[in-house]
Amino acid sequence: MNVGIKGIGVYIPEKIVTNEHFESYLDTSDEWISQMTGIKERRFARADQDVSDLAYIACENAIKNAKINKEDIDMVIVATATGDHKFPSVATMLQDKLGLRNVPAMDQLAACTGFIYNLITAEQFIKTGLCKNILVVGAEKLTKIANLNDRNTAILFGDGAAAVIVSEVAEGYGFLSHEWGSDGSGGKYLFDNKETGLLEMNGREVFKFAVRIMGDVSLKSVEKAGLKSEEIDMFIPHQANIRIMESARERLGIPPEKMSVTVDRYGNTSAASIPLSLFHELEQGKIKNGSKLVFVGFGGGLTYGAMTLIWGDKERK
Repeated sequence: MNVGIKGIGVYIPEKIVTNEHFESYLDTSDEWISQMTGIKERRFARADQDVSDLAYIACENAIKNAKINKEDIDMVIVATATGDHKFPSVATMLQDKLGLRNVPAMDQLAACTGFIYNLITAEQFIKTGLCKNILVVGAEKLTKIANLNDRNTAILFGDGAAAVIVSEVAEGYGFLSHEWGSDGSGGKYLFDNKETGLLEMNGREVFKFAVRIMGDVSLKSVEKAGLKSEEIDMFIPHQANIRIMESARERLGIPPEKMSVTVDRYGNTSAASIPLSLFHELEQGKIKNGSKLVFVGFGGGLTYGAMTLIWGDKERK
């Protein structure tokens, strides 16, 4: 059985926050932010919007794009580190908001690697025959936990949501391989402070980890798929920092034009990052039916993961 992505939908908040906004009250500049991170702007959700609100719109769009009925959905899995509540989960809230059957619904927390973790999890449920169509979501409202007065982290994060339908696809399409894992010893470098509720990060240590792991797991995933780097049509890394992304691209041996870059317009949207980039490249016509893709991410935990796949399905144009 081949398992892949049948449909995709996103929600991007309307409010655009440029680097100049931070120049107005922090000791930073557009030039410094751009050079160090690649970020030019990011999106902030409204105060009256929470993660489930962002995810709901993305899910409606994904279901429509996949051309399936809501009754066909067997499970909901959400990747988020910024859920509306500790419980109930965003997934159960979506089950209710979307009017789905009483299907199993759960959140998984792997931070910025969450979308890849969710795809791998969904694939197993489809392959065992327990489910046929799984709604997989990556959604974050990072402005809830970012310290907007800390120049080292305030500039990095944005809000957004994306969802996909994972189902059986035709032979010759779908997920080919994955590589994933964690290093809990690095959890102290990226976490939410219990006292303040805000995100704290040792940027130097996270950078070192990311530069090493992103390229390594990408290469392993491609090799497991029986492919060579030159056969990859699009490399879609977690959009955290352009320097980390470039390092992973070079390690994989992918030319610059084959790497998706949306960090400049959305910033770091954690679990929503990879599917937002996937949607962007589809909209730009850079991904077509049969395109060979590599997803790779890293995040708090510390977690990491990569997936190699062939986009589309026999009937998809």
